[in-house]
Amino acid sequence: MTDIDAARAIAIYREMDRATLDRAYQNGAAVPDTAAILESWRVRSSAYRRLHPALLDQAWGAHPRQATDFFDCGVAGAPTLLFVHGGYWHYPQHSREAFSAVALGLVESGVHVALAGYRLAPEAKLAEIVGDVATAIAHLTGLRRTVGADPLHLCVAGWSAGGHLAALAQHLPDVSACLAISGIFDLEPMRLCFVNDKLDLTPNDVSALSPIHRLPPPHARLAVSVGANELPELRRQSADYAAACRAAGIECRLLELAGHNHFTILDELGSSDGALAVEVRRLLGCDL
Repeated sequence: MTDIDAARAIAIYREMDRATLDRAYQNGAAVPDTAAILESWRVRSSAYRRLHPALLDQAWGAHPRQATDFFDCGVAGAPTLLFVHGGYWHYPQHSREAFSAVALGLVESGVHVALAGYRLAPEAKLAEIVGDVATAIAHLTGLRRTVGADPLHLCVAGWSAGGHLAALAQHLPDVSACLAISGIFDLEPMRLCFVNDKLDLTPNDVSALSPIHRLPPPHARLAVSVGANELPELRRQSADYAAACRAAGIECRLLELAGHNHFTILDELGSSDGALAVEVRRLLGCDL
């Protein structure tokens, strides 16, 4: 065993050594058909974008990823969902364009859907990525006004790394609700595993940018969802964050969806009768 191998074998987080911790967060490796699932989303999203080109690529920054796509449901006074994609804040194959099909079910049921892009690490630091989402939400105010959307009801939903970004967005004044899907809420294991090769997180970043250390305001409306077939660390992160919110007196529903892994869980958002689409409408007050 080399000195490097020996160092990696030392427990560094929750009794896991570096190699074990790396595996604990490798979502793609845990799902055999990950590539096929993601390709299906890209194909469906491309088709959906061709059918609804009117408000695509609404730029709010100089970088190509600093833009928002907006899908108008055609209902006066309808609320809005903003979706933030995942990809551990650095996977270039993940983008707003690749997940446009998540809008389909909600648009059909009378909810406007926007998808926000953001710069990726290592080009941008995580604090800058968080700032990109805040800027996208501020820019979305004008788009919502253009289509006559309800100005008071905006739910920010995010998946995987997007779940982290959505959770932090709850402090912004325009945000009325949040749905965090399969998210990362404590960045400490990210600082210690392979993800940090791109993020370059410091202990100060963990304290400042972890949702579990920056709980939502008391009035927040929040749901946290994770697949029952996801990696144990992803399920633990969601459960711990939901418990911390509840302990602080914050309304939070924890939804563990049977039969779903880290990728198939998005099917429940993209279908009008999916569990996550129903939850979005509840958070927005549509199904009360």
